[in-house]
Amino acid sequence: MVVSREARNSYSNEVVAIKKMSYNGKQTTEKWQDIIKEVKFLGQLRHPNTIEYKGCYLKDNTAWLVMEYCLGSASDLLEVHKKPLQEMEIAAITHGALLGLAYLHSHNMIHRDVKAGNILLTELGQVKLADFGSASIASPANSFVGTPYWMAPEVILAMDEGQYEGKVDIWSLGITCIELAERKPPLFNMNAMSALYHIAQNDSPTLQSNEWSDAFRNFVDFCLLKIPQDRPSSGELLRVILLGY
Repeated sequence: MVVSREARNSYSNEVVAIKKMSYNGKQTTEKWQDIIKEVKFLGQLRHPNTIEYKGCYLKDNTAWLVMEYCLGSASDLLEVHKKPLQEMEIAAITHGALLGLAYLHSHNMIHRDVKAGNILLTELGQVKLADFGSASIASPANSFVGTPYWMAPEVILAMDEGQYEGKVDIWSLGITCIELAERKPPLFNMNAMSALYHIAQNDSPTLQSNEWSDAFRNFVDFCLLKIPQDRPSSGELLRVILLGY
């Protein structure tokens, strides 16, 4: 079981976030290995657009992962406002997430679960990639990992067709842009298995409304190119943003 909460450091008075992860009961060994992997991953991160790891403490078959505190996620913004975000807001969140992804990819890491719920915002509005429980410390990878509606076609097909690289995060970022623009990802009305089949076999989704700028629509379309080799890297997308998105 995973529980997240906030706490205060009694020495420094700093507010921190705590992720509580139990590793008893069934599959204890697998749960412990997952905790070790996440802690190892978090301990390597040194970037302003990734969540800062502060330590891990063990007690009574529970790991307490301590991280910097953020106000909430991009998904929380959708819940609070009960409406899609504005294009400039989406651009700011996307830019921060891309900076974090470019850092991960430059170190051959893959997040593998990019979505609005895993993009956090500080009190000052800084964007932080978070929740690295599904992340891969090596690229290429081949595990079937992630959240179905945001999953890239090559992740779904990896069981049969081999490996994938960091561009799976770019696909997920494109889906996240649609999520922020429409309050939910494409195919969300389908059950997960049907959605996975649809993602793997059918054309890429697009923004439904014509109210968005051509630059934003093109950005999403670039992220959602089905063939990974055609899809831009995080570094290439950052250059696209600098040129006008």
